Amino acid sequence: MAVKKEKKPRRLYILLVLSLIISFFIILNLLHKKELPLKEKEVMSPGINAVPLLKESRYTIQIGMSLSDILTRHNFSAAEIYLLREEAKPLYDLAKIKAGQEIRVFQSWEGKVKCLEYDIDEKNFLQLRREEGKFKGEIKEIPYEIRLEMISGIIDDNLITAVNEQGERDYLALDLAERFAWDIDFYTDLRQGDSFKIIFEKRYLENKFVGYRNILAAEFINQGKSFQAFRYTYPDTQESDYFDLEGNSLRKEFLKSPIKFARITSRFSFSRLHPVRKVFRPHYGVDYAARVGTPAQATADGTVTFVGRRGASGRMVRIRHRNDYETMYLHLRNYARGIRKGAKVKGGQIIGYVGSSGESTGPHLDYRIKYRGKYINPLAWRFKPVRPLRKEFLEDFKREAEKYILCLEAPLILFSYHSP
Repeated sequence: MAVKKEKKPRRLYILLVLSLIISFFIILNLLHKKELPLKEKEVMSPGINAVPLLKESRYTIQIGMSLSDILTRHNFSAAEIYLLREEAKPLYDLAKIKAGQEIRVFQSWEGKVKCLEYDIDEKNFLQLRREEGKFKGEIKEIPYEIRLEMISGIIDDNLITAVNEQGERDYLALDLAERFAWDIDFYTDLRQGDSFKIIFEKRYLENKFVGYRNILAAEFINQGKSFQAFRYTYPDTQESDYFDLEGNSLRKEFLKSPIKFARITSRFSFSRLHPVRKVFRPHYGVDYAARVGTPAQATADGTVTFVGRRGASGRMVRIRHRNDYETMYLHLRNYARGIRKGAKVKGGQIIGYVGSSGESTGPHLDYRIKYRGKYINPLAWRFKPVRPLRKEFLEDFKREAEKYILCLEAPLILFSYHSP
């Protein structure tokens, strides 16, 4: 009798697990269908289905290669190449083809070129089709297949390694870090045992992975605290942003760090032994150690008010922000292109590169913030969220977010299941 009593709960556990697995994949499928525009579901080469029964030749453009180098292989005369470029010019100047991009030439089996395609960038390609002796062109979207996937992992060393261990590439880890950059410094705040889950889109062309698209939802547990991000696109403006489950923007007035994955070597202090002068004096910033040339980013939108050398600070950039804030970036090696007095910058934009100019014992960035003219501790100050979700879309957002919540929670139940 004792044996029969044990089997019944075991069967219930198995049924529960199976139902959760089925529900999980049904939800993923529904999300997949909702997110994808119809035109992106078709898996095909840009030209093969559009121009059937043609022989295709593909060329990856090398440095110094011109359109003539390719078309002369297909018996184009210099005059024909000139006319083709002129016919394409209102859409794209084929004199400016870029190394690394692809050109596809489609010709009949008798050898006559019927169509030519050039990948302008990762989203669009130029198609030129021969009609009545002339080439007529249009710019089309590259028909990627978008696949919805989900991974989860635990931090042992760092975020990039943890994502790599799940079979994904560095870019996905950097994108995840960007989603939570206002709340988590992914160098100083991470702890062994922190965990993450990501629901995201991958782009494929002809069944070959070519890159990531969007993170749709994510959860990061840092030092026992859960942070969640849900992507939402406004139906009227088509603008997208990330919010928590209550509709609060993940963006704050300032990013938590001016450098991604940098180590803090000195903190804000009213009395610190100066490493060069060997006297105790206030240190009104936070020092981030990084290799020479590491990009430094503006921590918020603002206007550049100073670029240049300033005594012990070395090369520095000063930025004025809204609400009486000002940030400073000291000891730079050089400045990013376009960074000059009066330039408008966005939060996350590269403004310079780490160096060791001025009074410095090694490469690092000294980052400082003033609020209403007084220095504040960047690590302790509580910054306010900005741009909350528009109220008229809150219910629609919550309906979408709840579906992602089910996907994020279902694996937890499955992975934590143990047979009695």
